[in-house]
Amino acid sequence: MDDLLADFITETNENLAELDVALVKLEQMPGDIATLSLIFRLVHTIKGTCGFLGLTRLERVAHAAENVLGMLREGTLAPTAEIVSLILTTADQIKRILAGLTESGQEPAGDDQALIAALNAAAAGEKPAVTAADSAAAPQAAPAAELPAAPAESPQPQPQARTQAQEQHPVTAEAAQQATPVSPPAEAAHPTEAAPSAQTIRVSVDVLEHLMTLVSELVLTRNQLLQLARKQENAAFSLPLQRLSQITSELQEGVMKSRMQPIGNAWNKLPRLVRDLSHELGKKIELTMHGAETELDRQVLELVKDPLTHMVRNSADHGLEPPEERRAAHKPETGRISLNAFHEGGHIIIEVSDDGRGLSTERIRAKALALGLATEAELAGMSESQIHRFIFRAGFSTANNVSAVSGRGVGMDVVKTNVERIGGTIDVKSVSGIGTTFTIKIPLTLAIVSALIVEAGGERFAIPQISVQELVHARTQSNGNEAEPVIERINTTLVLRLRNHLLPLVALTELLQLAPFSIEQQSHYYVIVVQVGANLFGIIVDRIFDTEEIVVKPVAAILRHLTLFSGNTILGDGSVIMILDTNGIARAVGLNAAEEKYLQSKTVFSENTVEREKTNMLLFRAGSSMIKAVPLALVARLEDIPREQIEHVSGGKVTQYRGQLMPLISMHDQESEEPTQAVLVFNERGRIMGLMVDEILDIVATELRIELTAARPGLLGTAVIAGHATDIVDISYWLTQAHQDWFSGTQAQNPEAAARLLVVEDSDFFRDLIGPMLNASGYHVTAVPTAVQALQLRDGGQMFDAIVSDIEMPEMDGFAFARAVRAGGPWREIPMIALSSRSSDADMNTAREVGFTDYVVKFDREALIESIRQCLAQPPAPALAA
Repeated sequence: MDDLLADFITETNENLAELDVALVKLEQMPGDIATLSLIFRLVHTIKGTCGFLGLTRLERVAHAAENVLGMLREGTLAPTAEIVSLILTTADQIKRILAGLTESGQEPAGDDQALIAALNAAAAGEKPAVTAADSAAAPQAAPAAELPAAPAESPQPQPQARTQAQEQHPVTAEAAQQATPVSPPAEAAHPTEAAPSAQTIRVSVDVLEHLMTLVSELVLTRNQLLQLARKQENAAFSLPLQRLSQITSELQEGVMKSRMQPIGNAWNKLPRLVRDLSHELGKKIELTMHGAETELDRQVLELVKDPLTHMVRNSADHGLEPPEERRAAHKPETGRISLNAFHEGGHIIIEVSDDGRGLSTERIRAKALALGLATEAELAGMSESQIHRFIFRAGFSTANNVSAVSGRGVGMDVVKTNVERIGGTIDVKSVSGIGTTFTIKIPLTLAIVSALIVEAGGERFAIPQISVQELVHARTQSNGNEAEPVIERINTTLVLRLRNHLLPLVALTELLQLAPFSIEQQSHYYVIVVQVGANLFGIIVDRIFDTEEIVVKPVAAILRHLTLFSGNTILGDGSVIMILDTNGIARAVGLNAAEEKYLQSKTVFSENTVEREKTNMLLFRAGSSMIKAVPLALVARLEDIPREQIEHVSGGKVTQYRGQLMPLISMHDQESEEPTQAVLVFNERGRIMGLMVDEILDIVATELRIELTAARPGLLGTAVIAGHATDIVDISYWLTQAHQDWFSGTQAQNPEAAARLLVVEDSDFFRDLIGPMLNASGYHVTAVPTAVQALQLRDGGQMFDAIVSDIEMPEMDGFAFARAVRAGGPWREIPMIALSSRSSDADMNTAREVGFTDYVVKFDREALIESIRQCLAQPPAPALAA
């Protein structure tokens, strides 16, 4: 039996066990929509997988049951006792077929026509001819003796058989099966042969969990001892405690590694899946996978399997066009589905993209209107990206026909549910005629996560850093400085005026009923800007401590009804604090992740507003007295590394950081005597680098204008920031000091490496940053500071493969430039990518209207490279009329 079939049997048996419980619950509570949706989803999953494995008998039975469940979900059929009994009978028959499949590796012989006829009759509104009382005989055409017993009644003599502990942690069990050879029984081995030395062993997940708990307790004890040693200054204990601290850290890291598995384990079914889909749909499909070696927690791995499967199926069925349609659109006959995974700032980013037709905004809008999800007025005020997110609604589908692959509206609902279950987010980006990209951002592990420790109402809480976008120190009254955000109250709603938007706020003390809240109580507060789905909102807290790697403990049963918390943890001082669930907070205050009407109504930015772009700059000191600055968006983390953890190697300084060696680059030669070293961490696709600085000063939003050009490498020049002359750091220079090939990671995968790009950017800083980066990625780059100069190049006969243009520029802005290009001439059909530090829907919509092919936010290097790649891979888009 191959691994694919064994996994299917195991997962289907688990689904059937869950199905039995859900069906009984539905019989007791016929109006429970959530239970009915769960039942439909389970049967739909069984049926869909059967088709890919060629299990025709199982597929026919499950498909007939799915038709009945579909009518139940639509409300055209009532979940009577007879209907529930019929579905239970179907589940029993599926178990019998699975038992035969487990025993022989093939579907057992049998005729299910009586059962299928009963299901079809029920779907037609007739009384079922088969009931639960008949389940022992009616569905079975073959003699009972020929059908093996149900899985629950007989053991499965397969290597895939699971213990009770493995059933609770299915990923670990599967990983052990893949990694551990099954040795023959002792009596079967030749007596003179020595037993082979085992390189791996099977370990119960409960044992690993117990080890993790013990290590967590050891860490807490270690921290307490270190605190005591600092107070008493007992030199006799200092060295043993340092050694104990190092061993404890290594032990914790080792136990964590035992939970990690490459994401390729979740991808191993997909090539077969795509192959079968290609034959079934009559399409030519190529699957490319990058980053299969990227590791994540096995618990997270289990929960992303289903979302990835659904997304690949949807890309093949809905996204990619048939060969004749692709030929008509001047595309290659073979469509491409790409999977990409990489680490980014303690998270895993998974991208699933295709080069198909893209999402149909009009069809999604019409379906949303038909389902009553929004009114015509609300839809008219939504951007394309907001409308596209309706596809994550339960039961939402724009497919004209229901097939064995998709069309029932359950796929993307499953994706969103599973991703949010593990504290992740999902976003979709689609361009008509070019393709669609889904981006999933999930935590690296559910056992230990990076969290921000805050205080509200005298109590401390942890907020997972995956949801935190930025921290804002906000005043309650304006002091005339527009750079300082101000908390305001509009009617009864607290808002923060932040960079042209009114951000809705939630006072944590008030939400948790810790104390009454009033903005007049203090002159300033701290606001944590978090993202849930596509929504941004702020959480007001009294105090911010620091970020910590916390061990997540499950919420006690007595508190599980409180959806504001996702768990609890123990801090270094022994305190137990709760971990906030930002999804639960969003639901509690009415900010549903699927609806953005509230936020949209609060937007005060207008595309007619004339304002220079502002950039968040991180200010610090390094070496000289001159303040230095780097764009905050480029920095992954700010760290204070203990001096004893910095090691000297032949190549320079390094430190062990999150399981790998991080090179440390200093901007000067002077050694600091401070016990900790401030470090700016830069992280991109597995490469990390730490820039050692003396002191971190502030974060300032400013119009960046470099007035003096730098005379030495490592600096771009000097600008005035917050009233002080400030050196602007050329971060690309320092990155290449750590990794000479930092900017060449995508070149090997870039088939358009010889393409010519025109960059139009008035800022010397951005032009000097983007130009070398694109050159290092293999493109030939020409950069000019104004749109007028760019048009002079056009009139002079120069041609380019793509144009990257800023929006805010002197003389002629990016919108006017795009209109001039699309009005006519040799550049009329060249792909154009808008580049801006503003990301409002108004900007994006205007960019589309004037002829930009795509819109990318500044500093997002990966998004820019991917946008260029996609634009160059597609035929020219139709130009706008003059």
